[in-house]
Amino acid sequence: MRPRFALAAVPRVIGDLVKYGLASVAALALDYSLLLLCHEALGISYPIAAAIGFSCGLALVYLSSIWFVFEDRRSIRPGLEFTAFVAIGLAGLLLTEALMHVLVERLGLSPALAKVPTAGFVFLFNFVARRGLLFSGPAPRARASA
Repeated sequence: MRPRFALAAVPRVIGDLVKYGLASVAALALDYSLLLLCHEALGISYPIAAAIGFSCGLALVYLSSIWFVFEDRRSIRPGLEFTAFVAIGLAGLLLTEALMHVLVERLGLSPALAKVPTAGFVFLFNFVARRGLLFSGPAPRARASA
């Protein structure tokens, strides 16, 4: 049996990680800019403004992922792929809330300090989950046993 992860794939994974990082920075910039624009300039309530920013940032990182970041895609319907992409993002949001709670409420860190390791951990979670589940090529077919 061949190992599932060959050493030769490491440069490609690192390249994907760097490109995903750039896409994530662009998505965060869009998210934050829309939050400020909608709330400060247009007077939209901050929960609505945050949802608009988050949604647009999520759409940008998805489009970047399929056009720029990842070369491979699983063979699934685009609607299902996008739904899974959003589900991973929501899992990342829940993970963010849980980690922030532990670091702030249990360990006494300031929210600003707690956000640093939380953001790094959730970024890696999103990358690994999205690359592994959606953008790693077709799923291997099971071999028939003799």
